[in-house]
Amino acid sequence: MARRPSLLGALARGVLWAGLALACVFAGLVALYAFVDPVSTLMVARTLEGRGYERIPVRLEDVAPAAVAAVVASEDATFCHNDGVDWGALHEIMRGARGGEPKRGASTITMQTAKNLFLWPGRSVLRKGVEIGMALVLGKAWSKRRVMEIYINVAEWGDGLYGIEAAAQHYFHKAASRIDAREGALLATALPNPIRRDPSHPRPLQRLLAAGVMARAAAPSERLRCLTR
Repeated sequence: MARRPSLLGALARGVLWAGLALACVFAGLVALYAFVDPVSTLMVARTLEGRGYERIPVRLEDVAPAAVAAVVASEDATFCHNDGVDWGALHEIMRGARGGEPKRGASTITMQTAKNLFLWPGRSVLRKGVEIGMALVLGKAWSKRRVMEIYINVAEWGDGLYGIEAAAQHYFHKAASRIDAREGALLATALPNPIRRDPSHPRPLQRLLAAGVMARAAAPSERLRCLTR
């Protein structure tokens, strides 16, 4: 008599097929977003909730270089040299993590781009693992310029405020191409906590952080070579 498939086996096959389907969707979006302005999961969620959001897509060449340098200095100093993951920093953060929640300091710009585009808010070892895998794919599929361009267009800079162009106009009433080094540093230091940090009215800690970012961004460095044409 033939044995009926076990419930556990059927469940495993279902999970496998679901995983393959999600992988195909991810691959398709990676290919599409290489040429098309993307939307993030947070933007989609806000739209489904009927809240809406503000974003103005902008090309990387239309953003002030000082602002781009500030974002790199603040968020991922090894951006031009890593493969999407800063393995040294990740190892240190994971080793010191408590409660199974990796800290944000381990995230590169490529990892944050993957998280913003495809994943859910919050912190967990599972999400971090998926984020790392996606970042490695993005690091191979897209140029550094494209990663940076997408990142600054989907990063959250306030409640319902996405992208550096919308942020520059909202906080400083000017285009992203016209913001100066100080304004770029204030925008960059808002990224870790965009709901509580206001670039146009920075608190003392944010002003101190911005001064450090300005100094690092202005120092002669090879960190931006990968973003030049």
